Amino acid sequence: MAFILGSGSPRRLDLLAHLGLKPDAVRPPDIDEDPLPGELPRPYCARIAREKVQAVEAASDDVVLCADTTVALGRRILGKPADAGEAAEFLLKLSGRRHDVITSVAVRRGARIWQKDVVSSVKMKRLSDQELNAYLASNDWQGKAGAYGIQGMAGAFIPWISGSFTGIVGLPLAETATLLQAAGLPVYGDAS
Repeated sequence: MAFILGSGSPRRLDLLAHLGLKPDAVRPPDIDEDPLPGELPRPYCARIAREKVQAVEAASDDVVLCADTTVALGRRILGKPADAGEAAEFLLKLSGRRHDVITSVAVRRGARIWQKDVVSSVKMKRLSDQELNAYLASNDWQGKAGAYGIQGMAGAFIPWISGSFTGIVGLPLAETATLLQAAGLPVYGDAS
């Protein structure tokens, strides 16, 4: 049995190390991540995670882990910004408001899929022009849903969360460990 991470995210690799796990292979799938017309954030996130885990090539006994993280402002999906202008637009929308961060985790072994969605609430403080411009100049927004990463410089913008910190980063560890154990992968170095 091989353990395959279907993600190119260095944050997910780091988080797996907290569980004592190092993937045997890293194979990010190439799928269309565009939302369907009218698709709501949570069903969108779950669909993308499921499509990712199904797209990763693996032997029938391999365990494949994929996840998708989406920032939701009401019914609006704030994905990964295309450029600094879109990042600024997202951050201005989030400034001074609460929003949800949804991470859907999907684990596959053979034809069976285990999946869990984790929704956390996040409040971003009202950003000053100086804070916004400094953050945009840092390029830390690149490749991050909602144009920010709580584990980096933007952590100073987040005075309050309710939910899973690791879920907001991109891989909720408690739920991920449970899914991997259900698929038969030893977690925490436990071979039982």
